[in-house]
Amino acid sequence: MRSLCIVGTVTLALAAAPAFAAQKTASRARTSSDQTFVKKAAQGGLAEVELGRLASDKASNQQVKDFGKKMVDDHGKANDELKSLAQSKNITLPTDLSAQDKALRDRLAKLSGAAFDRAYMQAMLKDHRTDVSEFRTESKKAGADPDVKQWAAKTLPTLESHLKMAQDDSKAVGTSGSMATRKTKK
Repeated sequence: MRSLCIVGTVTLALAAAPAFAAQKTASRARTSSDQTFVKKAAQGGLAEVELGRLASDKASNQQVKDFGKKMVDDHGKANDELKSLAQSKNITLPTDLSAQDKALRDRLAKLSGAAFDRAYMQAMLKDHRTDVSEFRTESKKAGADPDVKQWAAKTLPTLESHLKMAQDDSKAVGTSGSMATRKTKK
């Protein structure tokens, strides 16, 4: 009888193992997706602050300067919140700009006046369109971790506001946000 009980327990454990492993793998995949989102959001936040500082210093148009300052303030705050969230989830965040963001910063640093204003606002339009889409997806569909999902949902309205500001400010400096810039009449 005792042997039958042991055999039954072992059989039950072996039958449950694949289901448990599949559940654990799915959980890791969701966690990995959330970790990727958090790391990407942190990387983007670093760039927004760095480029915002550059705009605050170099922009010739006051709206662009103000936009840059707002990026430093808002993304700095969001970055601090994200750092706390990442620490609680044992996620190591990037501490430096990506190669692509460094290249953009270096390209913008060489520009001045209206050329800087147009290029910076064009980059901000493109970036915030992408950010809004990614944060919307994380907060409504993709996010499995409720804390990450909540942070994305909380941050989304600010990003949507930034996108609207970028659209308005881009019109003021003569760019549509496409890769080609319009020439302004003299």
